[in-house]
Amino acid sequence: MFQFFKRVKTVVGSELNALLDKAEDPVKMLDQFMREMEADIREAEAAVAKQIANEKMLKKKHEDATSLVQKREDQAIKALEAGNEDLAKRALEDKKLQSQQAEMLKDSYDRAKNDADALREKLDEMKREYHEMKLKKDTLKARAESAQTRTKMNRVMSGIGGDQSRQGFERMEEKVMRFEAEAETSEDLSSKSRSLDDEFSTLDRNSGVDDELAALKKKLGKE
Repeated sequence: MFQFFKRVKTVVGSELNALLDKAEDPVKMLDQFMREMEADIREAEAAVAKQIANEKMLKKKHEDATSLVQKREDQAIKALEAGNEDLAKRALEDKKLQSQQAEMLKDSYDRAKNDADALREKLDEMKREYHEMKLKKDTLKARAESAQTRTKMNRVMSGIGGDQSRQGFERMEEKVMRFEAEAETSEDLSSKSRSLDDEFSTLDRNSGVDDELAALKKKLGKE
């Protein structure tokens, strides 16, 4: 009944790392360990309860036999007081038998009590080990989940900056540079076109001013 806990303690204490290395899912394996330990505790509790019930039954029988011994002695005294020696003798004979029975029941009760006490102690030890393993399981579970998360993050981060991603960024960079070059070329062409138009506009404005200046000179007689 208690052998499994010894095995689990050994596994958790000295072989867990190797076991978890081979396990597909360490968290599930740890949970399975705890379920098996809980099942063993329930089995042990049932065995202890049965032994305690046996102890109580033997204790009750021993108490009843002891009471009967006293009762037969009282009856023998009462028979003698009544002058009935035959009845007193029969009461004392039964008292002897009950005394022997009480002694046997006392031995059986003592053994049952010792066994029940030993089982109680074993059960308490199992529960202490279970709680210790539960705390350790929670710690290992957190460590396993943390390690798995770090592994996933490392895989994701290793993909960033990889050959495929880097080549994709380089292609997009070249494409953006082409767009920028096309925009600059378009702006240059537009600037040249505007400069030509501006020169003609200036020429047109200068022609108008010259005509107005000539008209004004003529009016003043200075021409």
